[in-house]
Amino acid sequence: MSKDTPSNDFLRPLPAFLVQRYQGWKATTYSENKVWYRRLADEGQRPRAMVISCCDSRVHVTSIFGADQGEFFIHRNIANLVPPYAPDSDHHGTSAAVEYAVTSLKVANLVVLGHSSCGGVKGCHDMCAGTAPELEEKTSFVGRWMDILRPSYEKLSGIEDEQERLQSLEKEAVLVSMTNLMSFPFVQKAVADETLSLHGAWLDIGAGDLEFFDPKEDKFVPV
Repeated sequence: MSKDTPSNDFLRPLPAFLVQRYQGWKATTYSENKVWYRRLADEGQRPRAMVISCCDSRVHVTSIFGADQGEFFIHRNIANLVPPYAPDSDHHGTSAAVEYAVTSLKVANLVVLGHSSCGGVKGCHDMCAGTAPELEEKTSFVGRWMDILRPSYEKLSGIEDEQERLQSLEKEAVLVSMTNLMSFPFVQKAVADETLSLHGAWLDIGAGDLEFFDPKEDKFVPV
């Protein structure tokens, strides 16, 4: 290793619990479905849908929808947000994932899934309320990401109950993302060609209830 190569002394082996769980998966799930996994590897992925969800560990997309390997193309970020179409020199992980799913994988459905008790949305709420000055700092990645949702805070300022306002902001995060998706030319085209459908949903983690946005009623309704 040359003296100019960054040191990797900070790296460590996988935690024992991850190794044990992997070994259990390899001996059971993989072993029982070996042919299917090999087919996925040889033929490539053909996911039926892309799901954009929050990083929150409590939102387990494949479990909620009972999906098998290869069925969903999943992208997770803070508060399940999609930024507006803005090609420039910056890194855009979410925009890249959307582009790949729509133009390369040709997914038929794209779902934005929000959820209750979202920490990212709560951060946006507190930042806009002036009680989270650390998120206002230019160096805050979370704060600058949540700027995508900032305009919706003022829209909901008339709601007096904080919990109701937070839940409404969580659903607004889904709608903002849906609107921003339609600013991508390739998404617009796929929707116009009827090869892609967009869907918005919100999960109540504690109750296990799922709502979807019904454009005819212009609100989220129970599934």
